[in-house]
Amino acid sequence: MVMLKENKMNIVYISVAVFLLFLPFVNDSRSMLILLTQVFIFAIFAMSYDLLLGYTGIVSFGHAMFFGMGAYVTGILLKQFEPTITTLLFAVLLTIILTGLISYLVGLLTLRLKSHFYAMLTLALSGLFLVLAEKWRSVTFGNDGFTFRVPELFKDRTDFYLICLLIMIFVFMFLKRFTNSPVGRVLQAIRENEQRTESLGYNVLHYKIIASVMSGIMAGIAGSLYALSLRFVNTSVFAMDITLDALLMTIIGGVGTLVGAIVGAGLIEFAHHWLTELAKIHWIFERWVIFFGIIYILAVMFFPFGIVGTLKTLRFRLKKQNKIEKSLASLEDVDGAK
Repeated sequence: MVMLKENKMNIVYISVAVFLLFLPFVNDSRSMLILLTQVFIFAIFAMSYDLLLGYTGIVSFGHAMFFGMGAYVTGILLKQFEPTITTLLFAVLLTIILTGLISYLVGLLTLRLKSHFYAMLTLALSGLFLVLAEKWRSVTFGNDGFTFRVPELFKDRTDFYLICLLIMIFVFMFLKRFTNSPVGRVLQAIRENEQRTESLGYNVLHYKIIASVMSGIMAGIAGSLYALSLRFVNTSVFAMDITLDALLMTIIGGVGTLVGAIVGAGLIEFAHHWLTELAKIHWIFERWVIFFGIIYILAVMFFPFGIVGTLKTLRFRLKKQNKIEKSLASLEDVDGAK
């Protein structure tokens, strides 16, 4: 039964992936390609956050530090050196190394703390990176930011769309495999009951650091793609808003599902775009953040476990109801036979 369920979901995932792969050849709208590319990038970022929140139970308010690090490393190297594929690959490799190292050190220093203490300390560390980016103007140009050139392959929006889509699919498959591995099972056990997991002999801090490093690396990759999509970097990549977007995407889509992070990223990005366009039509929509807040409140009210989580709960209840009805029907048949 479990294998059948997984096969059905895999068919759905493959169908959606094939549709998205062929979409730019059917609808070559530039604005649509740009919007969907942003969805793919933030889906990667949201999945990295879901690994912390959804699978390990860690709330971080400083996840933007890894996102911003990836953006700045990529932007600085492509600005200082010839914008070739080799330079870009080196930037990505350096991003993976730096985000992995920083997330390891941050995890080692902060993950011994509990709940809100950890969350506030990560917020402070993210603020430290923001101040560093503002003050180190000789390299980062402060809040003004800087533009840079990208390799020829990334100049075409269709090619960049397909690259981001393929990377998102790879990250999803990798994290799906990781969360279903023995390490992933331990992380979920920590989320459910940290004290009991520790009493069973698991080094909880060790597993939390693994989740932190994995999450930080994925966030850094998302930051690199974000910088490539804009061809511009400034200190906004370290802003609290970036982390809050990832948090909202994860909660609205469904915590601990991965696919929910993708759904949440799509909804948030399309809502941003839709409300921004409405602001051009009528002045009442200029304060679109208020309407965005209303959308978020309604989503939480009607989908308390997130969209994907709520759909799974409803499906489970329907199956349970069907089993009860079948059991009652069989009992009535037995009574009728007597």
